Amino acid sequence: MYQIGGVEDHLHIVTHMHPLISLSSLVKDIKLASSDFIKSNKIFTAFDGWQKGYAAFTNSIECKEKLIHYVQNQEEHHRKVSFQEELKLLLEEHKIKFDEKFFM
Repeated sequence: MYQIGGVEDHLHIVTHMHPLISLSSLVKDIKLASSDFIKSNKIFTAFDGWQKGYAAFTNSIECKEKLIHYVQNQEEHHRKVSFQEELKLLLEEHKIKFDEKFFM
């Protein structure tokens, strides 16, 4: 099961992973396959590739429906708060240190 939602500068994916698959491997595979698809089908002519980094968060299965609803409503949600603002708030809320240079 997965749910994908996005806006002009980022996307969200809700999925489950087998414990033997590393998150970095999954993200790498998604970026490589989607880059090839986007470029070969000329979907976004200005697409130059994905950024180097990514953010990933875990959640319990009980939150699945809430997460799917959140992802489906990204465009509306980001009219109120930008992706960068929201990510910074999440990181601060969970006391995760970050470098501002990665938000440029």
